Amino acid sequence: MSEMPVKVTRALISVSDKTGVVDLAQALAARGVELLSTGGTAKALRDAGLGVKDVSEHTGFPEMMDGRVKTLHPKVHGGLLALRDHPEHAAAMRDHDIAPIDVVVVNLYPFEATVAKGAARDEIIENIDIGGPSMVRSAAKNHGYVAILTDPADYAEFIAALDANDGATDLALRKRLAAKAFAATAAYDSAISSWFAFGDQGKLFPDTLTVAMTRGDELRYGENPHQKAAFYAPRGPHTKGIGQARQVQGKELSYNNLNDADGALELIAEFKDAGPAVAIIKHANPCGVATGTSLADAYGAALACDPVSAFGGIIAVNRPLDAAAAEAITGIFTEVVVAPDADEAALAIFAKKKNLRLLLTELPNPARGGLALKTIAGGYLLQSRDNGAIGVDDLKIVTARQPSPQELADMLFAWRVAKHVKSNAIVYAKDGATAGIGAGQMSRLDSARIAAWKARDAAEAAGWAQAKTVGSAVASDAFFPFADGLLAAADAGATAVIQPGGSIRDDEVIAAANEKGLAMAFTGMRHFRH
Repeated sequence: MSEMPVKVTRALISVSDKTGVVDLAQALAARGVELLSTGGTAKALRDAGLGVKDVSEHTGFPEMMDGRVKTLHPKVHGGLLALRDHPEHAAAMRDHDIAPIDVVVVNLYPFEATVAKGAARDEIIENIDIGGPSMVRSAAKNHGYVAILTDPADYAEFIAALDANDGATDLALRKRLAAKAFAATAAYDSAISSWFAFGDQGKLFPDTLTVAMTRGDELRYGENPHQKAAFYAPRGPHTKGIGQARQVQGKELSYNNLNDADGALELIAEFKDAGPAVAIIKHANPCGVATGTSLADAYGAALACDPVSAFGGIIAVNRPLDAAAAEAITGIFTEVVVAPDADEAALAIFAKKKNLRLLLTELPNPARGGLALKTIAGGYLLQSRDNGAIGVDDLKIVTARQPSPQELADMLFAWRVAKHVKSNAIVYAKDGATAGIGAGQMSRLDSARIAAWKARDAAEAAGWAQAKTVGSAVASDAFFPFADGLLAAADAGATAVIQPGGSIRDDEVIAAANEKGLAMAFTGMRHFRH
């Protein structure tokens, strides 16, 4: 491998994305570099007044098969792959009249964009690039002598490097560009294999799973200061969310900020089509969720559920922020606020809190499909997203007493919130607001007790005559294995229960509900969240 700078005398340019390519070619031509090109790229360069040699002229072999075969030729790949200080390679180049190619500028057919626009299968197949990746890999493999440019964002740095090195490239630059090039072809092949597996073959779990991601920001640290962290976004079409949010103001986002903000966004998305709604998250668990006549009204109800835990929390709303909501939210210390938008008055109020992060992003569709990936020691767990939803018609009332319309509404509200609470999860709700939340306990009975205890504390803090669990509906993310958890909810004042059912002791639990005069519905669906 050459450690010496390599003078650039010949460049092969063939790009799908023509951003900046004319400026790059002009800079190369001004340094006396011979330009080889193909098809549309050659035309674009000629239209700019540049002298270009067609690859077919260079190889002495015509393009054929609608352009499928044009650069797959020994005079191209020999010029890219030859080790120029290797005697046998040098002799082969002389014997076969193979000229060295010092720079390759290639970006690939827009496969991902073609899939994203819903193109027919034949068009998708035609946008699988063959010659491009072959040249990229040849040039990148032989980076001891050849520079490979796959990203228009690198053109300016490349020209600056030529200026600094008297028209030559150095090894350090060629190594960086080669690493980027192999990542580009790996991601490209990943997109193709994923389309074949998921889109073309309709597999849920392919035999080989390839995941391509692009790094965004490196974060200050991970969950704890001794851990390192970075954000990565999937390449190609994907749901927009926290990773694509516009940060209007505030400090740099941390790993925990992003994780909690994502939980808040996913929860509030459940109320995407509802009236004004607010969710307050702390350590990836909701500590208050409510609907209201306005965002300010909903925020007040959500905050009242657990004002102690809400301090330093993450808030998500389902409507554009207005001044009243901004005034209410900035009344206590809050780390992050997530919203679909904010008006000028709200922005002015938030601007007074310099450290508060304000993120604006669209709400994802809670019913969307997709896969969730989790690491374990020695592998990964892959599952479909929990996009299950329950409506009134899906409920099976199993008690003698039928729920009232208000109880039904509160049952379904509590159920939607419980889906986003760490298991074991118990959620009390009344009048469209959480009254108490018990999360992450090893015993469902403990979750029921903790939620009731928090509700009593909230009532005492607010000066209410009684806790809002009195007359509430309670949701359990999984079945009650014994009647004790249900009885604890009844003791807290709940009058209606929504749970999956399916326990071997369902009859015992139903009997306990009937004895207490509760209305209870089975969903047939659970929402474990670990």
